[in-house]
Amino acid sequence: MSTPVGGADDASPEAADETLPDVAPQLRGLRRRRGLTLEAAARRAGLSPAHLSRLETGRRQPSLPMLLALARIYGTTVSELLGETPPERDPIVRAGRAEPAEADGWIYHQAGGPGRAMQALRVQVPYATSGDLVRVHPGEEWLYVLDGRVRLVLGDVAHVLDAGDSAHFDSLTPHRIGAATRQGAELLFVHTLLQSPAADLCLGAEAPRR
Repeated sequence: MSTPVGGADDASPEAADETLPDVAPQLRGLRRRRGLTLEAAARRAGLSPAHLSRLETGRRQPSLPMLLALARIYGTTVSELLGETPPERDPIVRAGRAEPAEADGWIYHQAGGPGRAMQALRVQVPYATSGDLVRVHPGEEWLYVLDGRVRLVLGDVAHVLDAGDSAHFDSLTPHRIGAATRQGAELLFVHTLLQSPAADLCLGAEAPRR
């Protein structure tokens, strides 16, 4: 039997991995705007309704794993849960504005604005090898093959995608992506991120990483 994210209701705050600033004002408002009852939101987050109620009334402080789970359920970012005001951002991304970044043979072209909960990239993917790492991390991924063929392994199942094919999956599913031909492939790649000043998940500030 799996252990809920929140653990026992009577666990002490010191047992949390990391205590974060008061988020009670945002938690209740976000849940209500999403049309979720206390019971429904608690069930999705792996908490008891009583535990979530304590978080919403400020009688308990959430740990970072709790914030990540709640941010995902409410379709927001940890920054919003913390009450941070996002800076003004230019909604237009001009071609050639940013130099492409390279990591582990992958070449990334920024196709979306930085620092958002959703990252959009145009990616040149090298040929897949048996040594390619399997990734598991929070979020969702969507990819669309622009050119070439892509080999996508989700769990124990391998898929080959041709140009025009796409895939949308939960990033907690163990996955591996690579070109199915030695000429490589090109794809559009969108990934939802849980932004937090206390956590650097998947794509860093300096360059995309996989």
